Amino acid sequence: MQELQSAFHDLSTAHVADACMRLSVPVRCSPAGLRPVLPGVHVVGRALPAQHVGSVDVFLEALEASEPGDVLVVDDGGRTDRACVGDLVALEAARAGITGIVIWGLHRDTRELREIGLPLLSLGASPSGPASVEPQAADALVTARLGEHAVTRDDLVLADDDGAIVVPLARARDAAVAAASIRDTERRQAAAMRGGSSLREQVRFRDYLDARSARGIGFREHLRDVGGAIEE
Repeated sequence: MQELQSAFHDLSTAHVADACMRLSVPVRCSPAGLRPVLPGVHVVGRALPAQHVGSVDVFLEALEASEPGDVLVVDDGGRTDRACVGDLVALEAARAGITGIVIWGLHRDTRELREIGLPLLSLGASPSGPASVEPQAADALVTARLGEHAVTRDDLVLADDDGAIVVPLARARDAAVAAASIRDTERRQAAAMRGGSSLREQVRFRDYLDARSARGIGFREHLRDVGGAIEE
């Protein structure tokens, strides 16, 4: 897993999302609005799912089976009427070697979480905790929802300031290679723009307009022909 984490070290969620599209791997991104407590985060690791039903014991149970470098993925159903993770859970997760926490729901104890420094992303904050506890589902430690997407131990999670993306472990290495290629292309394009070459010049946009008129090709097809990145 350390080797795989290293492969994603300098990749953004945007790079990986584009790579998944290029590889025809389903793009499983977190819901819009999922953001880190502290900016500048970069989290990558194997998913550790946990479904929250009103008590922290599910997190403690998940940590019993965790491995250093895991990312705790908390499913609270996207609820915005209560927080489900606070400073004590974050501290315990950090002690267990968890590399970050991604919550489909809310957090609290924001000041303490910032002091702890463990990367944490959520839909926002609320001072209110759960008012009741429901029965724990049989698959509470097997699958967690992140919006419309199911996350299991067979997944890798990458999170940064744009949110989180989930990639099957079986395709993660391919996604990292493709994402690195996209990243490098974009960096070359940005460097050329700073050097005076416009993006339209680099992607031969006038040629694209002529080809679209003559052959009806799409912009992405043209970009593949000329080696551009931008989209997918």
